[in-house]
Amino acid sequence: MSVGRAGPGTAEVALDVDGASLPGTLALPARAVGVVAFAHGSGSSRLSPRNRAVAAALQEANLGTLLFDLLLADEDAAGPGARFDIPRLARRLEGAVAWLGAHAATAALSVGLFGASTGAAAALAAAAAAPERVAAVVSRGGRPDLAMAALAAVRAPTLLIVGGRDARVLDLNRGALARLTCTKALEVVPGAGHLFEEPGALERVAALAVGWFRDHLGDGAAAGGVGAADGDGR
Repeated sequence: MSVGRAGPGTAEVALDVDGASLPGTLALPARAVGVVAFAHGSGSSRLSPRNRAVAAALQEANLGTLLFDLLLADEDAAGPGARFDIPRLARRLEGAVAWLGAHAATAALSVGLFGASTGAAAALAAAAAAPERVAAVVSRGGRPDLAMAALAAVRAPTLLIVGGRDARVLDLNRGALARLTCTKALEVVPGAGHLFEEPGALERVAALAVGWFRDHLGDGAAAGGVGAADGDGR
């Protein structure tokens, strides 16, 4: 692992996982109550403006964040197959979770996963493979159908967030919700499309993610939090 400072509480890092050295950014508030690793969607990267916006909201709520590239540039350029190789993406996310557990600044923190689009499938598969390490999952506009075989094994409380106008993905998430056996919820953001570009839509995503992770990683975890009840938040 290599680390270079990039500002107060922030470090540029390299994660040596699954045979690759993946660049990332680790941000830790002074009193972090947990840390969330992000899995970006197909064709995106750690620089995704939507994920960065959600990460900023989490940091303001005293949650650390790790944004990193799931694929190297040459892997991503090789074709769409790599972007949909969910087993490989999940392995790399599992490696990132293990890295957080071994890194001195984050070893004592509970870990959550935030997945967008195809990254949500990787997050759910990684959570199923590492139930003792992953404490919560949030999916934004996710494709949980790409990890359908892993859903029944997910133990971490899972929040699925979908735009109300993203009809096909909403149907896929309702099917996934039925397969999940963990603490779970589906929140539909009215009027939002797949990318949550509408006014206020991404802010709603960020608020939901903050609430879920604070309940299950931070202050609310010991008390049970509002996420203890299953539901479809339509």
